[in-house]
Amino acid sequence: MFGLQPWHLIVILAVALIIFGPSRLPEIGKAIGSSIREFRDAATTTQDAIRSGVEGKRSESDSKSDSENKG
Repeated sequence: MFGLQPWHLIVILAVALIIFGPSRLPEIGKAIGSSIREFRDAATTTQDAIRSGVEGKRSESDSKSDSENKG
């Protein structure tokens, strides 16, 4: 994971515990978790919008080419 070894993570968590204290760490974790969740939701919504736009253009071009071939 990003070239970090387990002891790197332990040191990072220890520094975070010293800086923020044990009472603030759950609040920070919850805030980070909700931020990640919101980002994923926004990314999914954007991907769905792009897919529907691309599929809409494909179906328009397919229907145009079908009508040109018939006429």
